[in-house]
Amino acid sequence: MDKNPQAPETPAPSPSAPPAIEDYSKPVAWDQYGRPLYARPEDVPAQQMVHISRAIDPKAEPIPPEIMQKYEESKKKYPQLNLSRGEYIILAVKRHPIGLLQIWAVVVFIMVAFGGLFAVLARSGATSSFALFGSSEELTGLASLIMLFMFALTLAGGFIATYIYNANRFYLTNESVIQEIQTGLFSKHEQTVSLLNIEDASYRQNGIIQTMFNYGSIRLSTEGDETTYRFNYVTNPKQHLATLNNAVEAFKNGRPVHHH
Repeated sequence: MDKNPQAPETPAPSPSAPPAIEDYSKPVAWDQYGRPLYARPEDVPAQQMVHISRAIDPKAEPIPPEIMQKYEESKKKYPQLNLSRGEYIILAVKRHPIGLLQIWAVVVFIMVAFGGLFAVLARSGATSSFALFGSSEELTGLASLIMLFMFALTLAGGFIATYIYNANRFYLTNESVIQEIQTGLFSKHEQTVSLLNIEDASYRQNGIIQTMFNYGSIRLSTEGDETTYRFNYVTNPKQHLATLNNAVEAFKNGRPVHHH
């Protein structure tokens, strides 16, 4: 029997193993901002610990009553618009009526042209050349019916053009710009641009007519995709642009937008 038994060998520490930590209350490293890092979270001093709790189903932030009142009023007044909760209309811009004068000037010109042509044909006795198709009185009555039909068709075209012209509208809300675009009697679409994405807004008045009647166009450009939006025949574009720029600035800075 060996009188000097050797003590059991203890395994040598791995060269890659981290050194033993004697005091866990002291930081072992610092992050990029100079804040201490500890080996065990329970050893972090109480004054340096931050507890963050997060709701499983976070609730939406409450909207002030005056904002909700404006939202409800806008929904009732403009039911065709898809407004988000708390979004309300600041500006509802219609096209300037001078565009309607241009439409009806064309209508009147066409009707006068048709009436003049009918009068010339009736005075020259041109209907006598078609005597084989009936008497002069019958042909004159038929020509009159054709002229009435053309007049009615021209008037209908004028009313349709008026409807399409007036259906194009521009809305400014406390969150976005909404443009209703009507290109035909049954062709309509809506485009919405967030105020956060508007990079530049400007207006333009060309010529003495636009300056005299105080109308022009408003142009918006967005960040990123560099999309440009334009709304023509805007009444008092300078004032509307000032309101738009104020809304964009307030939205980006988190301030409430006031309706003037």
